[in-house]
Amino acid sequence: MERLPGGRRPRLVSSLGLGRRSWEVTLDEERGRLAWRDPRPPRRAGENCFVPISEIIAVEETEFNKKQRNIGRWQKMEKLHAFTESRPKQLLVYINPYGGKRQGKRIYEQKVAPLFNLASISTDVVITEHANHAKDNLFEVNIYKYDGVVCVGGDGMFSEVMHGLIGRMQKDSGIDQNNPKASLVQCNIRIGIIPAGILHQGCKGSTDCICYSTVGISDPVTSALHIIIGDCQPLDVSSVHHNNTFLKYSVSLLGYGFYGDILKDSEKKRWMGPMRYDYSGFKTFLSHHYYEGTIAYQPAKHTHGSPRDKESCRMGCYICKKSEKQLAEQTKKHGLKHEEGEEEWKVIKGKFLAINAVNMSCACPRSPKGLSPAAHLADGSADLILVRKCSRFDFLRYLVRHTNQDDQFDFPFVDVYRVKCFQFTSKLSEDNESNVMDIGKKRFGQFCRDHPVCCCNIVNSTWNCDGETLDSSAIEVRVHCQLVKLFARGIEENSKDEASYSQSSIEQLL
Repeated sequence: MERLPGGRRPRLVSSLGLGRRSWEVTLDEERGRLAWRDPRPPRRAGENCFVPISEIIAVEETEFNKKQRNIGRWQKMEKLHAFTESRPKQLLVYINPYGGKRQGKRIYEQKVAPLFNLASISTDVVITEHANHAKDNLFEVNIYKYDGVVCVGGDGMFSEVMHGLIGRMQKDSGIDQNNPKASLVQCNIRIGIIPAGILHQGCKGSTDCICYSTVGISDPVTSALHIIIGDCQPLDVSSVHHNNTFLKYSVSLLGYGFYGDILKDSEKKRWMGPMRYDYSGFKTFLSHHYYEGTIAYQPAKHTHGSPRDKESCRMGCYICKKSEKQLAEQTKKHGLKHEEGEEEWKVIKGKFLAINAVNMSCACPRSPKGLSPAAHLADGSADLILVRKCSRFDFLRYLVRHTNQDDQFDFPFVDVYRVKCFQFTSKLSEDNESNVMDIGKKRFGQFCRDHPVCCCNIVNSTWNCDGETLDSSAIEVRVHCQLVKLFARGIEENSKDEASYSQSSIEQLL
């Protein structure tokens, strides 16, 4: 043990023999890291290595053979040393065996379960058998005995677990989810996402978009390590209502028009597999439908930043922290209902090719910046993107910019606002769903649906809510700041390199 001056905590120093080389190993509690270096001169900077203590996933001990020093028998210590109190000890795991490429069960058993076992994490595993199995089960089990809930699958599986967890929390707290102005209770039980879906840009259907936007890569091992370490990333959630009736929660994309039409068309072609998204996307682009309606929104004045400031949300995001603090102060001072009643509503009427509201960037490999590059995960706001009626060529230019580094909002027909709530009413709803079309027009409308290249206007689109369709076109949306928490830490600048390194390191370890 090495005594340090100035009252600093002592360092534990030892030596580690690897082959014919001896390394000096230091456990530095003051700096919170385990370091090792070659003590022999000359010392090269590249050979001074360290790892934060909080990121050590397990400790094992060995018994050396005195005659053959390099041969030892490693075994897990009977009592695992906990490096951080935030680490989970017991998890509830839901596996979707049918989602994505039907690899969820194999990915968990071969890549994730061995890591959980290494970290001495106990699990209760549920293989889902039908839609909403996980959601329904979360209303029945004792969720409070778990340190977290893990879902193995794509965004659809995450949405199911999230709805079950939020719904259970509101039920236990006596909160009516059908009240659009209700202040929802935060979920302190973290959700872990083990990606096993399909990364795809287009309709926001069967994807791993949420994992990609919160971690920076879709990799099961990286996600498992975030769970083991006990990382925590708060996440905003938008509630969607129609006529004081709760419809859905959304954490990524809520899209009307282009993305809604893609999803609606692709649902009829599930037999095509993932290819259906490309097919439906091309078909929807050619149809070039626009939709008339009215949007009313309240600006998110509590937020620091704007959708066009190029300040991306990253690990330890200061914008999210400041925005959450200011929103909490405003709510405490004025109250939710008073604030909404006093603040001015902005109203926009027009013809739109697409209306998108995103709580995160919605980034993926095909669109590295996503739909809104500067959207933040936990600032209590959503970016509302309005794409007005324009030529097919201009709309193509807008879509192409999602794949490069150009400003995708730099068009005269594109507007973007940072909002805390908004309402949308289609023109058909404004006309009180009266019979505005005679029999001849109805027949013509059917002809247009059969021949979508004609560019005529279909009265209503469908809302795409995180890859699921909503029946109602008239909706009310409200952002709930940091309603849920994930086993994540936000995107790190070099997350892809770190994920590749962790993948190879763990494979060697196992």
